[in-house]
Amino acid sequence: MAAPKSSPSTTRSVASSADPIPDRRGWHSVSDPLAPVKPDQFPQPQGRYLGAVSAAGLVHSAGMTPRRAGRLVVRGVVGEEVTLDMAAWAAGLAAGNALLAVSETAGGLDRIQRCARMVVYIRCAPGFTELSAVADGASAVLAARLGESALPARAAVGVCALPGGSPVEVELTAVVR
Repeated sequence: MAAPKSSPSTTRSVASSADPIPDRRGWHSVSDPLAPVKPDQFPQPQGRYLGAVSAAGLVHSAGMTPRRAGRLVVRGVVGEEVTLDMAAWAAGLAAGNALLAVSETAGGLDRIQRCARMVVYIRCAPGFTELSAVADGASAVLAARLGESALPARAAVGVCALPGGSPVEVELTAVVR
């Protein structure tokens, strides 16, 4: 794995200087993936598509990035300016957004029987191979919200670019009741 070039307090790229991420001890306080989401923070499509679609007993989310209130809270390349820990946290936030989109389309979190499949795309430096460790951040949020038995099959895929410079993007498919 390529080692990060500097500490998390100096490597985190944020959406704006008005939304600083202090140091590693405090970054969860800015946008905790498990924190309750307010209606104005629901993930909104960033283009001409739906956040999630229901078909044949499944709900498929669009690709979700680590956003709160429409703002991307982390930008950068994993293994360069974004550390492994920050990327896993960002994947958790993106997975929370995907789960929220799925639950809204399904009619509530209680309508989700289980997650079936999740794909975690990671914008990473050449030679970065800790893709599964980043995706574990997304799995941790799903397990915390739905339980271990609801975890999906999963793929973690390294890519060269993601929307808005996001370090991660998560797609989720769930079985609904």
